[in-house]
Amino acid sequence: MDPVVALILGVSCLLLLSFWRHRSRRGKLPPGPTPLPIIGNILQIDVKDISKSLTNLSKVYGPVFTLYLGMKPIVVLHGYEAVKEALVDHGEEFAGRNSIPIFKRSIIFSNGKTWKEIRRFSLMTLRNFGMGKRSIEDRVQEEARCLVEEDGFKKGQDMFVYQCCLDSDVLWLAVGE
Repeated sequence: MDPVVALILGVSCLLLLSFWRHRSRRGKLPPGPTPLPIIGNILQIDVKDISKSLTNLSKVYGPVFTLYLGMKPIVVLHGYEAVKEALVDHGEEFAGRNSIPIFKRSIIFSNGKTWKEIRRFSLMTLRNFGMGKRSIEDRVQEEARCLVEEDGFKKGQDMFVYQCCLDSDVLWLAVGE
């Protein structure tokens, strides 16, 4: 068999396999424009005005539709009612996020029970250090007053205000007073 014919046949088989896999997966997803193999629906979205492109697609496919960015399916919620229904009324079902294994234990990328545990621990720790208490506000006002009274402010010189505040906060957390 000629190598060129074998290459064309192989690429054709790969494209057919890719198309078949997308078709079988699409049954579980909301309707949307038919994606092209490998590039998906990227050519159907105007990069300069994405919101207009999504609005036009929502007029055709409804407020919930599927786009493929490359090989990855993306479910788009268009409009207040669709977003409210998904995130408020059915929040638990839509709470899952794609995750990178290294980030699963962080407060930003975790979800569900893990997120609740990390959030509870973080808030408890911050409250122990004075968050939400009147005493922390008094300390912040005292620090602001001290910074304003510094000679650098009076003479119009540059000061490292951020560094001063950071040093003060670190010392306060370490020593407690």
